Amino acid sequence: MPQYTPPVRDTRFVLEHVVGLDRYNNLPGFDAASPDVVDAVLEEGGKFVAEVLFPLNLSGDQQGCTRHEDGSVTTPDGFKEAYKQYVESGWATLGNQPEYGGQGMPHVVSTAFQEYMISSNMAFAMYPGLTHGAIAALIAKGSDAQKAMYVPKMVSGEWGGTMNLTEPQCGTDLGLIRTKAEPQADGSYAITGTKIFISSGEHDLTENIIHLVLAKTPGAPDSSKGISLFVVPKFIVEEDGSLGARNGVTCGSIEHKMGIHANSTCVMNYDSATGWLVGEEMKGLAAMFIMMNAARLGVGLQGLGVAEVAYQNAVQYAQDRRQGRALTGPKEPQEKADTLFVHPDIRRMLMEGKSLTEGLRALILWTALQADLEHHAETEEERQIAGDMISLLTPVIKGYGTDMGYAIATNAQQVYGGHGYIAEWGMEQYVRDARIAMIYEGTNGVQAMDLVGRKLAQNGGRGIQAFFKLVADDVAAAKGDPATAVFAEALEKANGQLQAATMWFMANGMKNPENVGAGAVSYMHLMGIVAVGTMWLRMAVAATKLKAAGEGEAAFLDAKLVTARFYAERILPDAGALRRKIEGGAESLMALPPEMFMAA
Repeated sequence: MPQYTPPVRDTRFVLEHVVGLDRYNNLPGFDAASPDVVDAVLEEGGKFVAEVLFPLNLSGDQQGCTRHEDGSVTTPDGFKEAYKQYVESGWATLGNQPEYGGQGMPHVVSTAFQEYMISSNMAFAMYPGLTHGAIAALIAKGSDAQKAMYVPKMVSGEWGGTMNLTEPQCGTDLGLIRTKAEPQADGSYAITGTKIFISSGEHDLTENIIHLVLAKTPGAPDSSKGISLFVVPKFIVEEDGSLGARNGVTCGSIEHKMGIHANSTCVMNYDSATGWLVGEEMKGLAAMFIMMNAARLGVGLQGLGVAEVAYQNAVQYAQDRRQGRALTGPKEPQEKADTLFVHPDIRRMLMEGKSLTEGLRALILWTALQADLEHHAETEEERQIAGDMISLLTPVIKGYGTDMGYAIATNAQQVYGGHGYIAEWGMEQYVRDARIAMIYEGTNGVQAMDLVGRKLAQNGGRGIQAFFKLVADDVAAAKGDPATAVFAEALEKANGQLQAATMWFMANGMKNPENVGAGAVSYMHLMGIVAVGTMWLRMAVAATKLKAAGEGEAAFLDAKLVTARFYAERILPDAGALRRKIEGGAESLMALPPEMFMAA
């Protein structure tokens, strides 16, 4: 049976020595994040997910959600009770704004807790996760009346939230949506259409579900410019806040899917459902992108969360399982075989898992800090830089983070050999669950195109230039210390490859845009390697300083330095190969006509 221990020690190390949480205690929200409070969140949050949510992960996957003839959906056994405990314990309010009933914790702290939730039970974590995104969209674009009516009970966890974009005939190309919104005399709209792949679309965890729905009003352009956003509650909310009649929105079916069985991914039917415009008419896509960007960072966190729990179990299995002998001779002659840990290829898979999970954790938490600084930093310059970093790194965290999360999960399964393919060991579930993160909220190819097609040129390239400077400054500072110079030089070379690839796009993208498309995924991975490498340089610097001062746990710090060296020697060199792939251009990729792809 699988097991899970929240990585509290590693999270604390990142928050203290990479994020530097104590440096921001003069900013709004950070005053509540004192070291003892943050420790309590990590320790008690970890205990909650390990004891309440993790035991439901395997059984929830096996049982799945059930749709009944009246269109209602019940979640797996234990989910409703666990959700009630989640709400009553106050976890739902952790990172939300105090004016709506939240605790006001910095986003970086709530992100740490969300990682633990995902690792313990990804399908469960999606229910409140979608709600957080809907809250963000309503706060940013909703009217004062809409905020007052919906947000407090969504913050408390009494009500859930969803985002409704995709339709049978369209996915990423939202200009093709057909859902209609007909204006009514009372100022509301009648929403009619079908949405698919709606996570948490119908369930029994909350008394109401607040759907945010993209639709087109009469006469709107037949393109993405004609999209509006509407709030459509499952139950109409009366003026006094009580629940009224059931709205014209139902779950037509639950999708039969590869993973996350315990989350109800629904086909949603809107039959003249009553909805209200959120923000301006035909400005709905911009409003929905607020929710989508939050979701994309959340999906990147899913890549990390599932990778972490899969990696932990692979480590334990490698310690317990005995197969063969070490290449240099028996390590435990008294036993009939050595453990899997003696084999270099097992070590390769586990060290890749360790270096990438710990590096991605640092990158995601550092980026979550930028979300806090974008709103609360003292100067406009700091707020601008933070916003640029979030914009640039969101597709990287979603795309590279989930590509690596899936790779780590499959490597963890590989460590188990045949047992990894058997359901009772739990590894095949992690592989199935991790796979969806590469697809939804925009496939990773879409993330790569967003990065190279929009984010690099945004604001005249201000974001990518700031990123290059950030890396270069860290490298320059670390090269002066012999203990970190080798790693700094390796990162400097990788950053040089990224800069050269960026220049190649500038020189070759305009004359043939397919050159950019052909190299987009390689570029996203290249930037991911450099971004995670920057976090590893910071962790190596911190570990070196702590060791020199005689502070911290020596074995933990030594492990950090060894893992940083592994990343420098085995991951950063991939930057050169990725650059060469990019510079290969689009010619051979685009040359064959479709009919020639089949050899038969």
